[in-house]
Amino acid sequence: MRKVILQEWISLDGFAADENGQIDFFNKPEYNEESDEDLLDFMGTIDTILLGARTYQMFVEFWPTVTSDTEMVAEKLNETPKMVFSRMIDHAPWGKWDDAMIVNRDAVEEVTRLKKKSGLDMVLWGSLSLAQSLLKAELIDEIQLRVCPIILGKGNPLFSDTMHNLELKLLETQSFKSGLLYLKYQPVY
Repeated sequence: MRKVILQEWISLDGFAADENGQIDFFNKPEYNEESDEDLLDFMGTIDTILLGARTYQMFVEFWPTVTSDTEMVAEKLNETPKMVFSRMIDHAPWGKWDDAMIVNRDAVEEVTRLKKKSGLDMVLWGSLSLAQSLLKAELIDEIQLRVCPIILGKGNPLFSDTMHNLELKLLETQSFKSGLLYLKYQPVY
């Protein structure tokens, strides 16, 4: 069965975006330099990128126009099929690449169906409400966090206050010179 892997960049205090919804806190060149090779290797293990509507809108403004000359993972990211979960968007172009598929059905039902299909694993980036609903439905098989050495104090938390006592089994850790930490967990449902 295919896995759904949640990958998020967060602050040390657990926020995936600041109080204005901005993600500038993790856009430091040294963070990308240290982790891009790992991400490129990871991209070889997936065949589907799952996105919510807001994350799609942020991604589509940047990724389809960059090349691997400036962003190591650009070509692989752009050519990987994408699914956008939204009831508001009816078309999801991706520059010169294939459009993202729109899923306007129940995300839990659709991801349950996708996990049963053959193929490589799937990754979920950003998309906090989608991530939280899939965690509650016990559909996330692995959580990979890149923890930035910053405390925001306020913002949009990765884990909502309605999530209680979700035990995680630590699978891997890595630290980088910049202070960035990589943590890989398996939820214990």
